[in-house]
Amino acid sequence: MTRAILSRRSFMASAACLPLLACGDAPDLMIVPEAAGLGSSETVFVATNRIFADGAFQVDRQEYLSFARFSVNVPPDRLAGAVNPARGGPRGPNLQSDFVASSGEQLGGDRGFREALIAEAKRRGTREVMIFIHGFNNTFGSGLYRTAQIRHDFDIPGLAVHYAWPSAAHPLWYAYDRDSALFARDGLEQLVTQITDAGLNVVLIAHSLGSSVVMELLRQLRIGRREDVIGQINGVILFSPDIDVDVFRSQAMRIGELPQPFIIFTSQRDRALGLSARITGSPARVGNLASADEVADFEITLIDISEFQGGTRDPFNHFAGATSPAVIQILRDVNRVNQSFEQDPTQLPGLIPGTVLIIQNATQVVLSPPNLR
Repeated sequence: MTRAILSRRSFMASAACLPLLACGDAPDLMIVPEAAGLGSSETVFVATNRIFADGAFQVDRQEYLSFARFSVNVPPDRLAGAVNPARGGPRGPNLQSDFVASSGEQLGGDRGFREALIAEAKRRGTREVMIFIHGFNNTFGSGLYRTAQIRHDFDIPGLAVHYAWPSAAHPLWYAYDRDSALFARDGLEQLVTQITDAGLNVVLIAHSLGSSVVMELLRQLRIGRREDVIGQINGVILFSPDIDVDVFRSQAMRIGELPQPFIIFTSQRDRALGLSARITGSPARVGNLASADEVADFEITLIDISEFQGGTRDPFNHFAGATSPAVIQILRDVNRVNQSFEQDPTQLPGLIPGTVLIIQNATQVVLSPPNLR
């Protein structure tokens, strides 16, 4: 296996050159210091087992985690849910509408990451950490920008961490990404354990194939009797989980008591999961369940957003829960929504437009666009 060390000198030298890579392939991540102060700035910590070489995070896997921190510019001229990565060109990025990073730094190994995270938590007066785990066909930069977008658009409290597992970032390399998702389990366990050992609490947010990594993490923690770690996971949100229903049931049964709230966004309009179902030979994936019947014995909440269209750059409706401006508007107040789940799910219609069904232990919420109320 190729081994490349991400040194501070090589990282910063390469990062400084990223805006100059306009000729040839467009850079995956652009660092533009001039973006500081424009729009909103989101600090995103990164843990990754992608190899860093030739000035970029690669497809290749490494057997240890590298850590970094970026300031991501969320541009002012955009719709909620939209992420438009900057591209090189004669005119350079449009800092009014394009996502860029204004700075980035490598944090070294476990100790450097932990110290930086604790210092940032103390500065902000928080003990909450949001970890976003990207899905299939994602570049390093797209996952980083999406983490910043979710943190910003949903106004999620606490610190933002992106777990960048080694996706091939190619629509035809599904098998590689499925193997990488399995490869990524231990790295996510290491990351979550580091954060909880530092006395911080975690909310896990995953998309697509990243949801499988989260379920495997929870299963490993339960098998390893790490109740101390599970007890500091304050919620799980899975967007369009690309998981076979039988596999999900097996994972959930082994996990036992799931962290709460445990929320799954589903859509029957998710064309990407339809393709995944055909590729894998299964009739359905968890992310496109039409009913909670098949998972009703677990304490979970399904939010059905089939009536919503995905936002900008989401033509397959595979991430409508985070890209649709209408869904974001409805669910922006995450704290109130979470409290309603914990206290009395039947009160949801007074909070968000939709139909609520209680099926055994599960709650299914079928959201309706505001103009259909």
